[in-house]
Amino acid sequence: MSADYEKLLNEYRKLWNNRKLEEEHNAEIILKEAISRELKDENSHPRVRKTIHEKFYLAVKRITHSELEETAKNALIQMHINELECLK
Repeated sequence: MSADYEKLLNEYRKLWNNRKLEEEHNAEIILKEAISRELKDENSHPRVRKTIHEKFYLAVKRITHSELEETAKNALIQMHINELECLK
């Protein structure tokens, strides 16, 4: 299963070229934390942050319009759904 998270993490990195992702933890933890930060819009200045639902929409749009494989797209969207449900 960790190989799947490694692959997904690499695919996620393709979506966000300049985003730094920690290397200290396993791929699953890194990916979940990155998605959580993305949905909470923690990479933006507080005055311009969007809601979780807006960020979810933008993330799904970015994933679906990317050139990733369909299986990777589906897995990343599912991970975003899971993280959104945890953040509600």
